[in-house]
Formats: sequence, structure tokens, C-alpha cells
Amino acid sequence: MTGALATDLYELNMAASYLRRGMTDTATFSLFVRRLPPGRGFLVAAGLEPSLAFLEGVRFEAHELDYLRDELGFTTEDVDAFASLRFTGDVWAIPEGRVLYAGEPLLEVTAPLPEGQLVETFLLNQITFHTTLASKAARCRLAAGGRDVVDFAFRRTQGADAADAAARDSAIAGFAATSNVAAARRYGLPAAGTMAHSYVEAFPSEVDAFRAFASDFPQRTTFLVDTYDTLKGVRAAIDVIHELGLRDALGIRLDSGDLGALSVQARELLDGAGLGHVRIFASGGLDEMDIDRLVRGGAPIDAFGVGTRMGVSADAPFLDTAYKLAEYAGRPVLKMSPGKISVPGAKQVYRLPGGDVVTLRDEAPPVGGEPLLRPVMLRGERTDPAPDPPAAVAAARAWFERDLPAVPLEAARVVDPVTTGPVTSEGLEALAKEARDRALTWEVGGR
Repeated sequence: MTGALATDLYELNMAASYLRRGMTDTATFSLFVRRLPPGRGFLVAAGLEPSLAFLEGVRFEAHELDYLRDELGFTTEDVDAFASLRFTGDVWAIPEGRVLYAGEPLLEVTAPLPEGQLVETFLLNQITFHTTLASKAARCRLAAGGRDVVDFAFRRTQGADAADAAARDSAIAGFAATSNVAAARRYGLPAAGTMAHSYVEAFPSEVDAFRAFASDFPQRTTFLVDTYDTLKGVRAAIDVIHELGLRDALGIRLDSGDLGALSVQARELLDGAGLGHVRIFASGGLDEMDIDRLVRGGAPIDAFGVGTRMGVSADAPFLDTAYKLAEYAGRPVLKMSPGKISVPGAKQVYRLPGGDVVTLRDEAPPVGGEPLLRPVMLRGERTDPAPDPPAAVAAARAWFERDLPAVPLEAARVVDPVTTGPVTSEGLEALAKEARDRALTWEVGGR
């Protein structure tokens, strides 16, 4: 369980200051993405489950309170107040797996001001990271055009927790399997893996290596054929398949070189040997742009392994997320800094055939609009029991499969996507004007 110290110091400073002054009225904070990075036409919501688990159990342990007092200089009164702090608020959120766009809240927290403030850092961390990875994986899925994509990211992610996230979030976006065995077990995913070049090199010849591997794993045999000479490797795989009479779940893996040309030549060799059922699997530093070029070029590749560039979202490793106060003690508030303007009030997002609309939460919904934000916590407790990890991933994937076909074609393009965005309702526009006018006429020291 992650403790309450999983936050930035300034969150603790603000929470302590609020508590000293009795500023504990209800506040609403909104977490959203200001703008999409280049190369993104849409986002895939993710990270809600770890966020809710944190909110359920957030509290300061005795040793953490000692640290706040002894090392950071918080007063005894501050520490006593922190000791009893729990999250007692409400959370409205877009379910994991749903497609969304910049300017739409992924979640909103309504809670006593110190509580809502203190959880900012962790929520931003989880929602930003998981949504970044799920959105990258979704582009790989689109580029593959119906071919299988497998997560190979473990060895290059920034830590084991990040590898777990990559497996989880790519599964939400429709990946067929993961090489990460621990994640496969945890999330109920198919595990996939072949062999390394070191395995081939350890034997006297490729044929010896292939024969040994196929003998040991006859029900899941994929031969890595590019250790020495790729086409000779394909021929060696063909010889072993015939020699051992292998029939099911067979493949060859291309991991280097001109994958388009080599896949064509490999396919010709396999088909000529009566092995049209043997699949060609490609890997080797691929991302969605590489996959798109191969697919559009007609490469006869059946599946792709995607690792580093998906696991770190190499071209867009972060999102411009924000967590902003939208209302306090019944007063709508907003930020007006250039390029960082926020929107006041508790909100709802409705999906319509013509695009999304952001409204006030208590505003009359547009006709035919589907509300995206759902109450997932009320008074500090989940509205539904926490699902086990496989069920959570399966539910998120179901949302993704439902939403993906409705993404506008220009936003779903792999190359040079053009993003869409929500419009705001008249009620929300009016509240924003009211909050702006109040902020501009506010006098020092109060009205």
C-alpha cells in the first residue's frame, strides 16, 4: 500500500496551512489534459484502478508522522491533524479504456479542501503514466490493422513497475499477449516468448538449436532465424519442422534487417515447403510508424512484438496533464495564466455522434448524449467493489473495443493525425465568465 508521503512537499505545506485555518469546506478538483502531444489524435483513459486503491487506503503511518515532525519541521498540531486525515470525498471518473480528448476531465475529486489537495500528486502520476502508455499502445494496435501485437517492453522500461504498467495498459488497448510472465499471471493475459540469439549461439549450429527448442516446446515453437543469415535460418527452421513433424502453433521470428523484404522472401520459402500455416513474427525496435509502413507496404507479417518505444512512449513520454481547483465552498474558481487556463465548476462530459460536449455536472444533458464521467467513489468508498486485476483489465478492454471504431478517421490516423476536441455548454461558458469577472475585480484582502 502506498502511503500518504507519496506526494510533493508543497501539497503537505498547503494541506497543513488549510488545516491551521480551518479551511476544510468542500472543494472540487479537475484532472485533465490541456493539449495532446504531436502525433496523438486521441487518448485512452487508464490509471483509475491504482488511483482508487490509493485513495481507499491513504493515511500517514506513525513513522511517517515522525518524519514530518522531526525532519520537515511540521508542528505537533500539524502532525496531529495529519494523523487523522483520510480520504472521505467523491470521485467521478471516465472508466479505463474509454477514448477521450484534450480538455475533458479524466476524473474530478470533490472532498474537503486539504484531502483533495493532498492526493493531487499521486493521482497525476498514475493517470498521466497509464494514459500515456495506453494511448501509445492504441496507435500500435491501429497500425497493425488486425494483426496481433505483443508487448515486449519489460527489459527496457524504467523499472519493473513500469513494465507491469506497460503490460496492463497495452492489454487494455488490445495487445494479444505480453512477454512479462509476472504481469501475464497478475492480469490473466496470454504469455508469449520465443528464444534469444544467445540460445542459438550456445549450440553448435542453428539446426541443433532449433531441434532442441522444438523438442522441448513442441506446442509453442517460434524459431528466431536471423542470428547468422536470415534466409539460411528460415531454411533451417523448415528442415526441423519437417524432421520432427511439427504441425501446430509454429512461427519464425525476424528481429533485424529489412523486415519487409525478408518477410516476403521468408513467406515464399515457407509456402514453397508446404508450410503456409507457419506465421511470421517481426520485432526489433518497432513502433507504430514502422508497423504502419510494413502493413501498408504489404509485408506478409502476421504479428509484431513491440518493446522499447511503446514501453516508454518514446515519441511522447508524457502528457500535459493538470489537476486544478474548480470550486471551493460553493464558489467557482479558475486559473487564468496564459496557456494554462482552467475551467470552473464540477463537470460532466457527454458523447454525441457529432463530438463531445463538456457541461456543468448538474446541467441538463444534451439530447442523446452519453455521460462519460461516472461516480466511482462516494464519501471515501468505492461505489462498486474493487475488481480483481484480470476483471479490471477485461472491463477496460471492452470499453476500448467499443470506443475505437467511433474515433474520427482523421484522429485515428497513424501518420499526421488531426485531433478533435469537445465543445463547452452555454452553462459552463456562463460560469467561466462569472468566475473570470470575479477574479479580475477581486480586491486585495477580500471584497
